Amino acid sequence: MTDTAPTRSRQFIRRSMLGGLVVLLPIAIVALFLNWLYGALSGAIKPLTTILTQSLGLPGPVADIVILMLLILVCFTVGHLVSTRMGGWAWSGLERRLMGRLPGYFTLRDMVAQLLGGARSSSLSRGTEVARVWLYGREVDVSVTALVTAWHGDGRVTVFVPTGPNPTSGFIYHVDADLVETYPHAGVDRMMKTIIACGTGSERFFEDIERVERGKEQEAGNQKD
Repeated sequence: MTDTAPTRSRQFIRRSMLGGLVVLLPIAIVALFLNWLYGALSGAIKPLTTILTQSLGLPGPVADIVILMLLILVCFTVGHLVSTRMGGWAWSGLERRLMGRLPGYFTLRDMVAQLLGGARSSSLSRGTEVARVWLYGREVDVSVTALVTAWHGDGRVTVFVPTGPNPTSGFIYHVDADLVETYPHAGVDRMMKTIIACGTGSERFFEDIERVERGKEQEAGNQKD
């Protein structure tokens, strides 16, 4: 009896500390990230905010918000202009004659387009797709969970296979489209949870996917009838 009480006390303290860390540590990390992001943005636009604070006497945070809103408006306006036929033609000419002469410009442009979904071949422009890939062929009963990152005109698909428990690292494969089965209705966040958990929860994840797919097929069949 005397040994049980200290053991329970240690378990209670340990469980309470771990529970507190699980709740508070993510909040602290998010707060630190937002603080860093705000500092980086405010530092980048400091020359512009200085003009507002000196000329209009605005407080620093208010000047930061005004400049950010103006930058968002400029970004929206430029995006709208280049989406028009005349604007797209003018920007294409400017890219070829001026911007294309800058070293690494086209590489950076393609990277940004892939990340933001601006490229036509990017899966992000169609919505990020969760997929199941048979790397060794469908005749081999081994498959991996992946994200489709690009579709190629020759029928190949580029996929990213994250590793667990750290999904930010992984492997990139270029495979035939026949080896890829996409799940448009699957959530990327749920897929990432199974990766972080080293596969735990995969059975329910794929069961939910199959249930949704069956529901879509039944709905399509009813519409045909």
